[in-house]
Amino acid sequence: MGGDTVEIGRAGNGSFKPQTKLNVVGGGPTIDGTPPESARRRLPAVLAGASVAAVGIVLILLVGLAVDHWPFAFDRSIILGLRAWGGPSWLPKVAADVTALGGGIVLTIVVVIVAGLLIVQRLWLTALAIVASSVSGNIVVELVKLHVARPRPDIVAHLVTVTHMSFPSGHSANSAIVYLTLAGLASQVTQDRATRAYMLVVAILLVGAIGCSRVYLGVHWPSDVLAGWSFGTLWALAWWLATARARRAIGGERHAFGTPLTDPAAS
Repeated sequence: MGGDTVEIGRAGNGSFKPQTKLNVVGGGPTIDGTPPESARRRLPAVLAGASVAAVGIVLILLVGLAVDHWPFAFDRSIILGLRAWGGPSWLPKVAADVTALGGGIVLTIVVVIVAGLLIVQRLWLTALAIVASSVSGNIVVELVKLHVARPRPDIVAHLVTVTHMSFPSGHSANSAIVYLTLAGLASQVTQDRATRAYMLVVAILLVGAIGCSRVYLGVHWPSDVLAGWSFGTLWALAWWLATARARRAIGGERHAFGTPLTDPAAS
């Protein structure tokens, strides 16, 4: 998305003389070629904090694996404790519904719908990044599952039908990959700060609920879920950084969401 250069200035004798270059790019006019605000968006504090937590979880799991063998002691304690508690009669049904939000079919539908919306908004880079992040992330998760080949928990009955290996939790990892990447990349083309923070907070809460539902349903060890959350969060961070760099390289994408109503470009 290149831009036109407009030269502004006037010499003292009344003749026109170029003095300042005003570069008009996809995100709006800037002085002296400085990238528009949409092209140099700072990393959201919510995503940065989640990424720091993800790194901490990874380190804890690695240390635990070095001094113990999985399933860890807390894996067994949490699953057995949740099953002994049981919760209200409606909770298993709610947990099954929530866990479905991290399933392959739902995530695929979400990615297709959002990518279509971004294409309609002519945000080609963002749409491409979301699709590429989701597809490549899922492939990596499946490869790790096959390599680690950790069995599913067998100390409680599974409340939903599951197949394949246990580590990492595919629902936890893929939901983090999809929902956090969607919220993170959408923040790069959304002007309103409150809207950007809201999208990321909702994504984190949704990913958290999906992971917790997997443990409650007895189909994943808690360490599976922690690993999935961590991988998905760091994957979303990597794609946020890569997309931000690509956006700067092409001169930025226009703001599409949260554009003030007074902005003529919004009409």
